[in-house]
Amino acid sequence: MAPPAQSQRSPSPSQPSGKGEVSDLKLQLRQLAGSRAPGTDDTKRDLFKKVISYMTIGIDVSSVFSEMVMCSATSDIVLKKMCYLYVGNYAKHNPDLALLTINFLQRDCKDEDPMIRGLALRSLCSLGVANLVEYLVGPLGNGLKDGNSYVRMVAAVGVLKLYHISASTCVDADFPALLKHLMLKDKDAQVVANCLTSLQEIWGLEASTSEEAAREREALLSKPVVYYFLNRIKEFSEWAQCIVLELVAKYVPTDSEEIFDVMNLLEDRLQHANGAVVLATIKVFLHMTLSMTDVHQQVYERIKAPLLTLVSSGSPEQSYAVLSHLHLLVMRASFIFCSDYKHFYCQYNEPFYVKKLKLEMLTAVANESNTYEIVTELCEYVANVDIPMARESIRAVGKIALQQYDVNAIVDRLLQFLEMEKEHVTAETLVLVKDLLRKYPQWSHDCIAVVGNISSKNVQEPKAKAALIWMLGEYAQDMQDAPYILESLVENWDEEHSAEVRLHLLTAVMKCFLRRPPETRQALGAALAAGLADFHQDVHDRALFYYRLLQYNVSVAERVVNPPKQAVSAFADTQSSETKDRIFDEFNSLSVVYQKPSYMFTDKEYRGPFAFSEELGNLSIGTESGDHIIVAQGVEANDKDLLLSTSEKEDNQGYRNNGSADSAPYDNSTTTGAFEAHLDLVSLDNLSTQTTSSLAIDELLGLGMPTAPSPAPSPPALKLNAKAVLDANAFQQKWRQLPASMSQEISIDPRGVAAMTTPLALSRHMQGHSFHCVASGGQPPNYKFFFFARKEEESSAFLVECIINSSTCKVQLKIKADDQTTAPPFSELFQSALFKFGLPQGHIK
Repeated sequence: MAPPAQSQRSPSPSQPSGKGEVSDLKLQLRQLAGSRAPGTDDTKRDLFKKVISYMTIGIDVSSVFSEMVMCSATSDIVLKKMCYLYVGNYAKHNPDLALLTINFLQRDCKDEDPMIRGLALRSLCSLGVANLVEYLVGPLGNGLKDGNSYVRMVAAVGVLKLYHISASTCVDADFPALLKHLMLKDKDAQVVANCLTSLQEIWGLEASTSEEAAREREALLSKPVVYYFLNRIKEFSEWAQCIVLELVAKYVPTDSEEIFDVMNLLEDRLQHANGAVVLATIKVFLHMTLSMTDVHQQVYERIKAPLLTLVSSGSPEQSYAVLSHLHLLVMRASFIFCSDYKHFYCQYNEPFYVKKLKLEMLTAVANESNTYEIVTELCEYVANVDIPMARESIRAVGKIALQQYDVNAIVDRLLQFLEMEKEHVTAETLVLVKDLLRKYPQWSHDCIAVVGNISSKNVQEPKAKAALIWMLGEYAQDMQDAPYILESLVENWDEEHSAEVRLHLLTAVMKCFLRRPPETRQALGAALAAGLADFHQDVHDRALFYYRLLQYNVSVAERVVNPPKQAVSAFADTQSSETKDRIFDEFNSLSVVYQKPSYMFTDKEYRGPFAFSEELGNLSIGTESGDHIIVAQGVEANDKDLLLSTSEKEDNQGYRNNGSADSAPYDNSTTTGAFEAHLDLVSLDNLSTQTTSSLAIDELLGLGMPTAPSPAPSPPALKLNAKAVLDANAFQQKWRQLPASMSQEISIDPRGVAAMTTPLALSRHMQGHSFHCVASGGQPPNYKFFFFARKEEESSAFLVECIINSSTCKVQLKIKADDQTTAPPFSELFQSALFKFGLPQGHIK
């Protein structure tokens, strides 16, 4: 049997079959222009569809513009729509083409079909060409007076578009007054809603310059206007109802009787099927009753049922939005929702983001009467195969315990979690046990008995390991093997990549030493030696601090490191009450979903100094002399390497450079091992004044500190060209081409930070040391600089990115060099110049 013949697939209309396809379309459209033969409209439709499909996928079909306009002379509404779509796409970017459309659009604005009149008027207003506004005034005026409501509805929005193109033309034509008349007199609810939307925006923008506009904007919130909208609210669409309710929420009633009138008029809106209408109505109820405590509480009771219904009846996205608002209300009045906690139990088919929010709801509504049932439900989630869900469930149990509800039973449950031998469960539980012990130290014996059986080798997550180490140090006297466990952790110091764990390990070993000196002496010595040689600045500083503290006085060290502690009464809230109140004021907006005020995600200034660095024009370019500042030019916005933020640098580079040790703030030379770290340490102290006790500490801990200072490092032999020049474009190109030679984090003298009143001050200082500033910018506390230098009598160049945090006195350096071998001495020279900034001449050595 012969195989079936393969069907011939016709090419997709969105895929041109050849280079001349657009030319063929143009020819066919020109032949059909003006033709009245039967079937012409059907042929035009097929050709128009091809043109639109090409345009949609990005093919330039502007060459058929005149043919499309000629073919638009038809009564076929489908052809008209496609033609308007095409015209609107190309005309607004090409004023010359837009001028060709004016005649036929104005002609269609007078068509007998109201649908064509409305579509033509919408397309005419959407051209967005400032030179053509004179052609919009007449059709808009006629549209506002048109007998068909659809045309008036389009014209009402068209006035707003005209205002954004030319505000003076819109105001001079007296369109706001016509909109106000339509808003109060028109019988069509959608026309009224569009007029209200346009007037709110126009008067809102004009209010700052026009007293009349300010009065009109206030008149929108007058009692007659608000009641006019409330009495007609059932006529509006769902979108229009939300607009009206947003206006009513800003209205301030004169007395309580008026408040009740408004709520009675809106009572049935709480039963609306649309969640947006329900939330907008709830916002009105809540804001109007803020000053009436009893009534406000009754409002909570009234809105509870509609909200819970929306949570269970909508899509996951709607459920999350409504749950976010419900969570805000629960945080303000949790007692009202305590009996409805079962509505917040998680369903198996819900997405994780909904489940997570429900867990937060459960912790918020927990009290003495329902804690047992809620914790029992949460414990079921802990065994869930979904690991993120299990983690969040454990955290929820811990939060309830920290609220002092049924602590005895919850501690028993948490200790049972440790016996499940699941890595993620053990990790989350250890973190919670640490917090519980800080608040309930009386449970230490029960907890330590279980925690002591956990092997540190089975705990890999940094936060969990840090919590375990904290408990080993804090309760070293109760855990028999604590010194030996800590000693094994110190032996694996180099394998521990988390700075948080290393910091906790230093403190825990120190605490253990102060309580059990003989068993921990060797571990403490090894920990201090490793800490002093650590590349991470915080770890290095803490080890240095502990060492000097022990040198000074052991009893003082004990009072500092291990003082008498009081139980934590309450853990800090992540949000202040002021922030929560502001979010409540922005009810029924994204602020509630994001759980932050709107300015935090809309204001560019709030997002930090480098969040808006898509334009390097925000940085300033220094001239050769450093005396003048000009705007950066020619730097591409997508150069992510140049504009890498501080946090991204830490993620990509960490605190380790390419084989070089981190520079300590006490000495410009780099340390390459524990022994040299001790040399630096002792060289900073006057050995003739060291007491016998400090030497005894060295001997006790087995540090083997030398008795003479290390020789000072020889000054770098590298010399730079003081007159080197490199423009911004060349710097940008060279920065992309060169690999990173070194990345370091160092500390600078606070006096230098204080002297940096503007980025220009540091630029001038470095200019004096032959480091030329190419760009600088930022705002407190973060400043970013780009420096350029060139070797004397050679073409070898150095590029430096320098990020200074004025609050922590930390500097992050990224150096690129033509000759990689010269990067270390150049780094020393650069740091030497940087450390001298802001210091008096007598202090510069």
